[in-house]
Amino acid sequence: EVQLQASGGGLVQAGGSLRLSCAASGFTSDDYSIGWFREVPGEEREGVACIDRSDGMTFYRDSVKGRFTISSDNAKNTVYLQLNSLKPEDTAAYYCAAAPIGYEYKYWGQGTQVTVSA
Repeated sequence: EVQLQASGGGLVQAGGSLRLSCAASGFTSDDYSIGWFREVPGEEREGVACIDRSDGMTFYRDSVKGRFTISSDNAKNTVYLQLNSLKPEDTAAYYCAAAPIGYEYKYWGQGTQVTVSA
């Protein structure tokens, strides 16, 4: 079974950077999409970025385009989310998730907290 472990969150000032990691195990092929989501208490979880492990295609929500970069090291079974030019509104618990291509996200890691101070 696929298991995910997210890490790399922390406290940073506005304008700063963090790199989140999502270490995965249990993949039987590269035909998975890995997504990063974030959640603030009282609000709906929102998708931030995702990457197709098989071809490297990426997708970002508009509010993070140009600031966040998702990448995958398939040899290490790790997906990264580089967060630059952070804003207080980026404060959230960030989760990584995996889905077989064409299916909904069904494997979730635990969250890692990102807090951006003004």
